[in-house]
Amino acid sequence: MFRSFRSKASKPVNSSPPPVVTELPSLPSTLTSPSAIAHLEYDPSNPPPIPGPNWTRFVCISDTHCHQFPVPNGDVLLHSGDLTATGRVEEFKVTMEWLYGLPHATKIIIGGNHDLPLHRGWYETHFQNWHWQGPEKYEPILKMIKGDKAKKANLVYLEDEKFEFRAKEGGRVWSVYGSPWSPWYGEWAFNYRRDTAEELVAKFPKTDILLTHGPPHGILDMTMGGEEAGCEALTARLPTLRPRLHLFGHIHEGHGAEIRSWPSTTTPSLPIPEPQTEPGSEAQPSTSAVPSEAPDEERTVFVNAANWPMGERMMIARSVGRSEFGGLGFRPIIVDLLDEV
Repeated sequence: MFRSFRSKASKPVNSSPPPVVTELPSLPSTLTSPSAIAHLEYDPSNPPPIPGPNWTRFVCISDTHCHQFPVPNGDVLLHSGDLTATGRVEEFKVTMEWLYGLPHATKIIIGGNHDLPLHRGWYETHFQNWHWQGPEKYEPILKMIKGDKAKKANLVYLEDEKFEFRAKEGGRVWSVYGSPWSPWYGEWAFNYRRDTAEELVAKFPKTDILLTHGPPHGILDMTMGGEEAGCEALTARLPTLRPRLHLFGHIHEGHGAEIRSWPSTTTPSLPIPEPQTEPGSEAQPSTSAVPSEAPDEERTVFVNAANWPMGERMMIARSVGRSEFGGLGFRPIIVDLLDEV
């Protein structure tokens, strides 16, 4: 077999890298409200500044599947699951070493449907569907997500549990609940039947931050096939929970953010309010880093932080640049929250 080789064109001595694309056609790069700002597109080497000392910066990623990419610094890193491809020990090692090395003072992660061995009990009877040579050992994985290196990196793994922390010395206490579950699809880990979902989400407590691997129904959950694949029971529970930030992933093509305001009443049966601004709407992108004044009201920032490029958003990104894991169109989403509201 013959191989054909072509010499690479020499790079001009004075060439400079192309400018970083920080906006996508028809899609907002920044969403703002009086108590929350979400940055979707920005220069990773020069992210937008935090509004002030009384704000906390959360950097949101999900569905990284062993890939690594630039992640801006912030007070807190949140990862909403699918750390790996199928949960092999070597895959966990790649991801966890990357997460250990990120500079965020607090890191909070959950598993997802691809992190198979984390689903204890289920994995032992289903591993052969993916790991034909035998099951992966759980002990080294547990050590990576909860052992000394994780503790030294201030990394916390949550599995259907609540955690409280201070993002800054002397600052307020934040609460977070993390759950790795998503509606059944293809017999993966942490799947549940939709007719059992209400029992599962009823256990979710009211917290400042909610991490779920799967999205709520009707919010950043549209698949390429046109299906809203999120959980109906989770959507029905949200008017009671009203987290400041709800982070999820799972539906890669749903990457984006919305800020929704809640009515003043606390009636649990209220429908989910319409977003103030949503990706793909007619609204013009906002580039303001300082929110305007508005009446005080409860709001939730919904974030699908899946970093795997897919769907229409990927095609839009490719129309103006390259779309890579964690790159244009699928960057880590920065959410700045006012400490006290």
